[in-house]
Amino acid sequence: MLIELNEIYTFKLTNGDEIVAKIVDIDSDRGYYGITRPLTVIPGQQGLQLLMSLFTADPDKIIRLNNITCVMISCCRAEVRDSYVEATTGIKPVTNKILMG
Repeated sequence: MLIELNEIYTFKLTNGDEIVAKIVDIDSDRGYYGITRPLTVIPGQQGLQLLMSLFTADPDKIIRLNNITCVMISCCRAEVRDSYVEATTGIKPVTNKILMG
């Protein structure tokens, strides 16, 4: 899988946490991904929820994620990506639906 800049990915970490974040930098020499606004996926009574991963970090700064702490990286499901965009920007993505009636 080719990891692209400015795309939203799901990361499974070695401690078992699953986070969703946008990759804005890849530094292979130093072994990290530059990510923004990471959100931790937690199970809730109404299904999966996204919670801030770092409460005291500046959300507008790039955060370094050491790539050896990542067990898996994957593209997000569309509904998770849309929830991430809404949670981090306040913008609700528009989905194409066919209206029947």
